[in-house]
Amino acid sequence: MAEKVFDLHDVVEMKKPHPCGTNAWKIIRMGADIRIKCEGCGHSVMIPRNEFAKKMKKVLLKNES
Repeated sequence: MAEKVFDLHDVVEMKKPHPCGTNAWKIIRMGADIRIKCEGCGHSVMIPRNEFAKKMKKVLLKNES
């Protein structure tokens, strides 16, 4: 399986939608754990990097800067 490439401030799509109805999340912190923030309601979640890589579907918007 190909390595998923993502970076800080990218907007990603996860496999399961958030209960608020949106499926877009912004990466706001990276390290051993990754913190993502829901683009719909603003709720943030911190999950381990390997679990994030499994649950991420694709990058919707790449960070330009």
